[in-house]
Amino acid sequence: MRKSLLLLVLSFWATFSSFAQEGEELDLEKAVLMGLEQNYGIKIAANNVVIAERNIKIGVGSFFMPTVTGNFLNSFNKEDVSQKFQNNPEQIIEIEGAATENQNFSLVGFYGFRPETVYSIQILGKLAEISDLEAKVLVENTVATISSSYYRLVLELQRFNVLKTTLDLSQSRLDIAKARYELGGAGRSDFLTAQVDYNADLSLLTNQELVIQNARINLNEILAQTPEKEFSVNDTILVGENLLREDLLENAYLNNKQFLVTQRQENAAFLALRETQAQRLPQVNLNAAYNRNTFTSEAGFLLLNQRTGINYGITASLNVFSGFTLNRRIQNAKVQRINAEYALQDLEIQMISDIQRAYNTYLTNKELLEIEYVNYKVATENADIALERFRLGISDYLQFRDAQLNLLTAENRLITAIFNIKEMEIELMRLSGRIFYQEGKENFQLTID
Repeated sequence: MRKSLLLLVLSFWATFSSFAQEGEELDLEKAVLMGLEQNYGIKIAANNVVIAERNIKIGVGSFFMPTVTGNFLNSFNKEDVSQKFQNNPEQIIEIEGAATENQNFSLVGFYGFRPETVYSIQILGKLAEISDLEAKVLVENTVATISSSYYRLVLELQRFNVLKTTLDLSQSRLDIAKARYELGGAGRSDFLTAQVDYNADLSLLTNQELVIQNARINLNEILAQTPEKEFSVNDTILVGENLLREDLLENAYLNNKQFLVTQRQENAAFLALRETQAQRLPQVNLNAAYNRNTFTSEAGFLLLNQRTGINYGITASLNVFSGFTLNRRIQNAKVQRINAEYALQDLEIQMISDIQRAYNTYLTNKELLEIEYVNYKVATENADIALERFRLGISDYLQFRDAQLNLLTAENRLITAIFNIKEMEIELMRLSGRIFYQEGKENFQLTID
């Protein structure tokens, strides 16, 4: 019954399209894609994801790959030398501008293994996952904001149509009152009252045009478009199938990106504790070097000295005492891990509560939709009867105006109930992590300029 009622309501509102819309047609899917492409916050998030992924590679290279350094030295000296040798102390040899050259080449390799680096790499992996999930959170929030703004514009357009219908009824009443006044069948007071009511309805319609303009500007702002950008939107709000609280909660535990971020943060805090504790273990460093040294001189006993060879070794070190600093760092890491657990539990309660509140509002508006639709049909019939009775002179203008305002209120409540259902659908899909990413394992991807 609810499904047939909803289709009937939607088919009814599809007939209202009196507000002039200009520019290209913009449906919700196109608006979402445009907003995601132009949103600068999402572009920044995409860059942060790339940085986090590269940090993993940097960590692997820094922690597990050896370093090899090549050094080359070539120095020259030119000096005046006075030499006296032991075998002939009386003879002094003078050498002017004696040249000396020292050439050294070395290739040094170093590899050091620290046990905590195993956990450091895992932490970098968790940080990359967090960066990816945070980007998805931003995407989903942006999609929800675009969707709400889009349907808000549709709602204001529908409200304009309602006010336009009310103005048409006021115009009919004004024409009847004017004809009666000119024919002497009614006093001038009735005619003036009809004119005042018509002007009041016209004022409401004019103000609604301003509301539509501002709603369009708000949507353009979210889509990173200029305020004067013109486009036309769909004139209906389609409400999906009934949502089940159990399915929403199950999806939230699996796909709510903010909840997954907090889970990864708890994992990272646990790994950080293990990383700090691993600093108690011994460290091992391996080193090796190849050296080639050539020395030439024009003065002295050695005219040429050339050395070539390798050296290598291993060093093991153990932190015996560091002023209790490591102990305190381990204690802090334990506290941080506990805080991460508390944060996860707190977010879990908040997530469940948010879903329950939104779901209660969703169900209430579903019930209100049925009530308001029935009320709308009654108000429509009452307004038609009141107009006909007023045209025949059976009822006065107060009865007609009362029926007219009742119809306006009923129409507004009806379209507001539909909009509220859609807003809660958007919020529930966002909370359950299914508003944009349909599977929790999908990677965040965005082209980077």
